[in-house]
Amino acid sequence: MTGLEIKTIQGVDIPSLGFGTFELKGPEGEAAIRTAIELGYRQIDTAIRYGNEVEVGNAIRQSGVARGELFVTTKIWFNDLDPETVAARVDESLERLGFDYVDLLLVHWPTKDVPLGETLDAFAQAKSEGKTKLIGVSNFTVALLDEALDVHKAELFCNQVEYHPFLSQEKLLERMRRADMLLNAYQPIARGKVFSSKLLTELGAKYVKSAGQITLRWHIQQDHVGAIPRSAKAENIRSNMDIFDFELSSEDMAAIHALARGERYSRFEWEPDWD
Repeated sequence: MTGLEIKTIQGVDIPSLGFGTFELKGPEGEAAIRTAIELGYRQIDTAIRYGNEVEVGNAIRQSGVARGELFVTTKIWFNDLDPETVAARVDESLERLGFDYVDLLLVHWPTKDVPLGETLDAFAQAKSEGKTKLIGVSNFTVALLDEALDVHKAELFCNQVEYHPFLSQEKLLERMRRADMLLNAYQPIARGKVFSSKLLTELGAKYVKSAGQITLRWHIQQDHVGAIPRSAKAENIRSNMDIFDFELSSEDMAAIHALARGERYSRFEWEPDWD
């Protein structure tokens, strides 16, 4: 297993592969997060909604890895996006994490209840106060990005969205690349459905990797794309990291892209009108 590959976005270096922490709570969750750090993950993704910022902070301190060597992201839920509440939630997150700052603060989901410009101004204020180094969004469409970037002139680093071989994000990626933004993919292995793909299984045999490893490699070989898989099992945490000793051919990359069939697994009543 070789070292992490780095993406450089807007002059900022970020590990191409991160560790998602959704549902990792309590002693078992904390142990999984600590295992990930010990195995070499240096990008850790959490959110207020996950209810595990305390566990993330504890795991980081217990790992012995210096805070400055880690890229930590948290997110604010869509019910809390008015400016006053944003300011309060940022302080509460930092207290739970036990940090002076996070590396990236995201709008977890868009909302129509608060003007986007007001939310983005509040996020920019948190950045100006040194409470986050970078700001971004999650689950934003092209239209929402256009509003944020063109109308409100927000300096967004990242948009975190569902992305895997069965869901094309070509339109969104084109817009984000023009803005030099990172697309960080959640559910990158499609809730395990990649392991049932004939093509991905065959490519795994070709490269002596699993279908999951092939999929994660496909993600990080794309320009301006990273991935944040999550697992509670040490063997899967290790396996997901073992993708830096091979490269997919351009033909195999194209074949994986061709699997897209519009399958989206995160569906909610509050979701935006997807591209």
